[in-house]
Amino acid sequence: MPCRFPPPWTVTRMLGGWCVNDASGFAVAYTYGDDRPQGASANNMTVDEARRLAVNIAKLPELLKAQRA
Repeated sequence: MPCRFPPPWTVTRMLGGWCVNDASGFAVAYTYGDDRPQGASANNMTVDEARRLAVNIAKLPELLKAQRA
């Protein structure tokens, strides 16, 4: 059965956050961050936190492949 979201997944910068794409260019996930002063964004992720989350999402196919082996 072919993989629905083929690896490798990549992370690209977009306005306000990051996009995780599969090998065919399909957007698998979006993460958004805000770097305004803490008072304006107390409940939002920072851009760096959003980047780290996107990078970890992009690692999922590799982690699942290792788990199956």
